[in-house]
Amino acid sequence: MKKKKVRSAAFILTSILIACLVSGCGPRERADIELLNISYDPTREFYLEFNRAFAEHWREKTGQSVIIRQSHGGSSRQARYVIDGAPADVVTLALAYDIDAIAREGLIDPDWQRRLPFNSAPYHSTLAFLVRRGNPAGIKDWGDLAREDVSVITPNPKTSGVARWNYLAAWGWAAREFDDDEDLVRDYITRFYRNVPVLDTGARGASTTFMERGIGDVLVNWENELLLALRRRGDDFEIVIPSVSIRAEPTVSLVDRNVDRRGSREAARAYLEFLYSDFAQELAGRHFFRPSDPRFLDKHRDRYPQIEMFTVDEKFGGWEPATEKHFRDGGLFDRIYLAR
Repeated sequence: MKKKKVRSAAFILTSILIACLVSGCGPRERADIELLNISYDPTREFYLEFNRAFAEHWREKTGQSVIIRQSHGGSSRQARYVIDGAPADVVTLALAYDIDAIAREGLIDPDWQRRLPFNSAPYHSTLAFLVRRGNPAGIKDWGDLAREDVSVITPNPKTSGVARWNYLAAWGWAAREFDDDEDLVRDYITRFYRNVPVLDTGARGASTTFMERGIGDVLVNWENELLLALRRRGDDFEIVIPSVSIRAEPTVSLVDRNVDRRGSREAARAYLEFLYSDFAQELAGRHFFRPSDPRFLDKHRDRYPQIEMFTVDEKFGGWEPATEKHFRDGGLFDRIYLAR
């Protein structure tokens, strides 16, 4: 009974939080259709533009007005909100595994990733480092992040999608550096996290900690987040490209149970399909995401640093085994972080 009460309280708190996030806790604008997109941290600016364009597209197509409300945060935490009852019509999250977690609760069709092109990933990204202008700490590659004199800012893998990508990218580099000697790899990862003074819940919070609060020598984050920071404050920071990184593929899906209950399936499906339109692929490129459509990736290629990338499947056998080994409660990350 106590467990049920705790879960009920969490559900109520989540509902209130989501309501405030998407409505501002004030008067709500009315439309023929309302959609809620629960997304990960650094997509706010992209979806503000995308939502306006989709609303115009939908009105021209159907004559209906549509409002899209947004919620942003650490990807794994956002997935938990949906599982706990947040009324998302669509999820646009940093990890396919987070959408799989929602699917395991019966909210999303288990075959969701086959419903849209490119395995339901309308764009991809990778990870790099942001350092202060002049790179005073001399950061050059992943190995420098384990030095005793370096302070590293990266979010919490228990709540953040990019934090899991960061962890796996660092692990993949170390596995190559130390010829897959797991003891040496674990020692490196332990020293890496020993240098992390703050574990923010998401990518944008980590950016704020580094850029606004002035904590840390290096920020490990989404490529698009770092390029956006450089565009805004290029006099203060510079980007360092590591020798190798990971191909990160954020994915999207309908929340089937919710759209059927709310009668929003047609509009929600069109919303996700519009992510593959020429307009959206061009917009993704302008926001420093790497478009999945090769035409637009080639068009914007000069925006992206050249970097060698590996995939989760290649290095870890996919998200299921990677999560089971590294990120489950009591997994390697928990043990490494406690052993710092």
